[in-house]
Amino acid sequence: MILFTIAYLAGVLTIVSPCILPVLPFVFSRAGQPFTRSILPMLLGKVVTFAGVATLAAIGGDWAVQANEAGRYAAIVVLAVFGVMLLSPQVAAIVTRPAVALGNRLARQTAGQKASVGASLLLGVATGLLWAPCAGPILGLVLTGAALHGANVETTLLLTAYAAGAATSLALAVFAGGKVFAAMKRSLGLGERLRQVLGIAVLAGVAAIALGLDTGMLARLSYAGTANLEQSLLNRLGADTSGAATVNRAASAANGQRQTYRSSLPVEGILPPLDGAVEWLNSKPLTAEELRGKVVLVDFWTYSCINCIRTIPYVRAWAEKYRDQGLVVIGVHAPEFAFEKSIDNVRRAVQDFKIGYPVAIDNDFAIWRAFGNSYWPAHYFIDAEGRIRYHHFGEGEYEQSERVIQELLAEAAGSHRNGSDLVRPEAKGAEAAPDFANLQSGEDYVGYMRAANFVSPEGVAADEPRDYTTGKPRLNQWGLAGNWTVGPEQATLNRAGGGITYKFSARDLHLVLGPGAGDREVRFQVKVDGVSPGPDHGSDVDRDGNGTVSETRLYQLVRQSGEVRERTFEIRFLDPGVEAFVFTFG
Repeated sequence: MILFTIAYLAGVLTIVSPCILPVLPFVFSRAGQPFTRSILPMLLGKVVTFAGVATLAAIGGDWAVQANEAGRYAAIVVLAVFGVMLLSPQVAAIVTRPAVALGNRLARQTAGQKASVGASLLLGVATGLLWAPCAGPILGLVLTGAALHGANVETTLLLTAYAAGAATSLALAVFAGGKVFAAMKRSLGLGERLRQVLGIAVLAGVAAIALGLDTGMLARLSYAGTANLEQSLLNRLGADTSGAATVNRAASAANGQRQTYRSSLPVEGILPPLDGAVEWLNSKPLTAEELRGKVVLVDFWTYSCINCIRTIPYVRAWAEKYRDQGLVVIGVHAPEFAFEKSIDNVRRAVQDFKIGYPVAIDNDFAIWRAFGNSYWPAHYFIDAEGRIRYHHFGEGEYEQSERVIQELLAEAAGSHRNGSDLVRPEAKGAEAAPDFANLQSGEDYVGYMRAANFVSPEGVAADEPRDYTTGKPRLNQWGLAGNWTVGPEQATLNRAGGGITYKFSARDLHLVLGPGAGDREVRFQVKVDGVSPGPDHGSDVDRDGNGTVSETRLYQLVRQSGEVRERTFEIRFLDPGVEAFVFTFG
């Protein structure tokens, strides 16, 4: 219920986003009309159309994308005709004459007569088609979860809640606008002129939409505005997004779900089929049937996720310690970024992390959906009879998790759990546990789909090269310098000498980087507060801040050796082509 509330409130917030500007002239054109015959049908048409189009987007087929584009073109034509009708009563009479003959259901009658329900509904459908591509973090969260788990009724309801919130704010705008327009008519007698101005505004909006400005320039204007408002809303309400089948990096044990250890573990479900992996590493494909009689730990992870990386030493140690007692550990690699779908990249990561247990490459999220999972990392503990007895999301609680393994192994052997020593793995570099006591910076994405806190004054030019300057970032803000192309997942440096600046407060700073097309190595140099990091360098740079991007993965660039305080991080790339994905901290 909380997520539905958040989706609704996020929709309400769209009224302050520049993305809504092209739609407003069409909405205000209904100001002063009867609510039940004009305003309400228009808003209902908008809500239903948006929810339907967005649900198709969640399904993700190319045909849906093409259908959405066709719908936009049709909407542009409809709204252009509507604008001309506002400008000229004669044109309105000609255009609406066939509609009048058909029962006056799908068009507006000539000037001075009431608008039909059908015409208002049609206008709502058109605005819904045009508004559908404009979305923020909450809509992206819903659609991402739907893409991973499959679109369902809940997805559509969440999208409807989002659209209903926007419709609510638009309704309030219409009422306020209606009063303003009525006052102008009474005092100035400018009803006809006002109608023509609205017609011009509608045609201007159509022109902007036809040129792609509604999803281009205006979407970029709202990049750092409503995105921050919506993300703040999520943070303040502390939504449990698992009900929406959403995707989360479970940031830590402090933020993850805790479950108190009990000597008698409840049954939470049955181990689902492990079909659907595109490939298995370190093992032949395993099935739920052949794992009967074994205690199984299923670990959902992805190799550039810092939270997953910090759990690997424990999972690896458990696999080694309890292998001979009947424990089977299965890593299910479910990618977050496109580069993590590369089997060669995953194979290299498995070698780098010294993972010897089986790893299923779940590029299509088949196993993820079978478990109904929503988190990276996520651990599911299965007994010898194939029953899920415990789960843990996020980092931490390692002692508790290991006690569960011991309990299930003892249960399988028909004995009581012994009090054997617990593992104490030596974790180095990025695998080391975070310093939660001094952690004041969170995850920040660089690609425009999920980025926030971006302060370069030029704004984002989505999918286009642009020269950027860093601006003046405050704590937990960042900016680009040089010529970059910002894509949905990453930013790509077009010319050597560009960089990124981030003001942070944490012991560790990590950045997921890749060499880009051609896999040529990219040299870089890191500075902290304007100087070489010295003893504060990360495991992927030297004391002078020098490093090289040779593969797409997470790079540890800063580890403060002394007092943890607010610092300014700068990275400058000496070669072009680098791709930057996401900042994480520890």
